[in-house]
Amino acid sequence: MTESDLPVAQLTPGRWGDPAQVVELPAAALDALKHLGVHRPSDAGASAESGGDSAPGAGAAGAPGASAGRRAPAAAADRPGLTEAQLDFLASVVGSKHVASDVDSRWAHTRGYSTTDLLRFRAGDVSDLPDAVVYPASHDEVAALLAGCASVGLAVAPYSGGTSVVGGLAPTGRFITVDLRRLDQLVELDEISRTATLQAGVRGPAAEHLLAERGYTLGHFPQSYEGASIGGYAAARSSGQSSAGYGRFDQMVVGLTLATPRGTIELGRAPMSAAGPDLRQLILGSEGAFGIITSVVVRIRPRPTERHFEGWRFESFDAGLTAVRRLAQDGPLPTVLRLSDEVETAVNLADPDVLGGGSGGVLAIIGFDGPYNQATADFLTAAGGENLGEGPGETWRTGRYRAPYLRDPLLDEGALVETLETAAFWSRIPALKTAVTEAILGALSATPPLVLCHISHVYETGASLYFTVICAQSDDPVDQWLTAKYAANHAIADAGGTISHHHGIGTDHRTAYHAEIGPLAVETLEAVKHTLDPDGVLNPGILI
Repeated sequence: MTESDLPVAQLTPGRWGDPAQVVELPAAALDALKHLGVHRPSDAGASAESGGDSAPGAGAAGAPGASAGRRAPAAAADRPGLTEAQLDFLASVVGSKHVASDVDSRWAHTRGYSTTDLLRFRAGDVSDLPDAVVYPASHDEVAALLAGCASVGLAVAPYSGGTSVVGGLAPTGRFITVDLRRLDQLVELDEISRTATLQAGVRGPAAEHLLAERGYTLGHFPQSYEGASIGGYAAARSSGQSSAGYGRFDQMVVGLTLATPRGTIELGRAPMSAAGPDLRQLILGSEGAFGIITSVVVRIRPRPTERHFEGWRFESFDAGLTAVRRLAQDGPLPTVLRLSDEVETAVNLADPDVLGGGSGGVLAIIGFDGPYNQATADFLTAAGGENLGEGPGETWRTGRYRAPYLRDPLLDEGALVETLETAAFWSRIPALKTAVTEAILGALSATPPLVLCHISHVYETGASLYFTVICAQSDDPVDQWLTAKYAANHAIADAGGTISHHHGIGTDHRTAYHAEIGPLAVETLEAVKHTLDPDGVLNPGILI
C-alpha cells in the first residue's frame, strides 16, 4: 500500500485518527514503561460516553479509555449560545443546515491534537469550545462570512484538518469555527505546466487520490497525512517525509487565494517573479491570522512507478550526522532521508509491533521515488554505513502512519508522551541537540524521561531536529509538559535554533516566536494584520 491508497481518517475528538485503527502496546513497551515508573491510572477504561462531569481545567492524570472525548461533557451545555441575530447572519451566508450550534459538533472542533489538547479533552475542559461551527461551500461564502463577522461580534477560527499540535485552533475569547470540508475539489490540473489547483478543504489522501487518477503526485506526506488538509499544509508551512526529494509544502505552492474581511487576495501569476516581495510567502505560515486560504496552486510531479526504502546502520549519531550532512550538501539526495539517534533507534519507533526492540548504533532510513540510486548507497557505504536492506525501510514506511496511534494507549497507561521540533544550521545541530535534551531531562527530573531524537528534513545549510519525550505522568500532566516545553524553548533560543520547523506557532510558540524575530518584526506583522483584519476577527491570539 502506498500513501495514495490510504483513506482519509475521520478524526475522533480527544483521540488520534480512525477509532477503528486501535494499536495495542507490545509487551516490551509495557515493560519499559514500568522501568520509567509509569502506573496505569485506577480509573483508566472508564467511559466518557455519558459526557462526564469533570471540572473544566481539572488535572488529567486519569485516562478514560478508548471512548474518551467523543461526546461533549455536560459542562459544555452551560455556556451561553449565540444570539438570534448572529445565527441568522451565519444562516444567511451558508444556509441554516450548514450552521451547527449543538454541543457535540462544537466539541468535535475544540482544540487540536497536541498531548495537552488530549489531556484537556480527557479532563472535560470546555474552555476552548467554539460557539458554532459553520460549513461554507465556496470562496465567496468564506469571504462573505469574514466580511460580516465583525458587524455581528464574531471572531473566526479556520478549520480544515484540525490536526494542529501548537494551539492553532484555540484563539482567545469567544469564536466560531469555519470548517472548510465542503471546499474539497480539484479545480484544475494543468498538465503542460504541471500544476494543480486544489481547494483548501481537500484532505491529504483525497488530494493524492485525485492526482493519482491523472498519473500525478503531490509528494507531500506529513505524519498527520491521514487527517490533515491542503489548507492546513499551507497555513502552517508543513513538511512531509519526502521533503528531501519534493521539498516542503511552501516550496510546492506557486499560487493561492486568500479571503480576508476586507476582500480577496489572489497571488501567483507566474512561478517566480521580481515584482516586489513575494506575498505568497507572507501568507504561507500565517495560520489564519491574516485571512483564510481557500485554494492553492501547487506544483505536481508524475507519480513514481517504483519506490525503494532501505535501512542503514551507523556506529553513532555523530557518524550518521556527518553522512547525512554530506548527502544534503553534495548529493545524490534520496527522496526520503532521516536519521534516528541512539535512544530512538533502541526504542525502535520504526516498528510499533516490536516497540523497544531496536539494536545498537543508529538507524538511517533512505527512500527513492523512482529507480534505486546506487550512487547514494555507495556514498553511505564509504561514509561508514552498513546496509541493512529493505526490511527496516519497508517496516518504517508501512508503520509510519500507525506511530501516532501509540500516543493514546501510552496515555491510557499513565505515560506522558509528546513531541517538539526545531531546526538550525549544520554547525549548530550537535550543541542544539544536547541543549534541548538536557533541558528536558532537567525539567522532568521528578519523572525521569526517555528523550528520543531524529533528523527528518535536510537542506544544504542545515536540518531539523524532532524530539519525542516519554515519562510517567505527574498529578498535573498538563503543567508537567508545559514546564518541560518552556525549558526546551529557552534551550532552542539559546542554542541558535528556530522555535518551529514545521509544527507552526499557534498560541504555544507565540511568545518564543516574538522573541526570535524581535519587536520591529512583530510590529510589521501587526501592521499587516491590522490592514487585512482591522477588527481582529481572524484567529485572535494566534501567531501575533
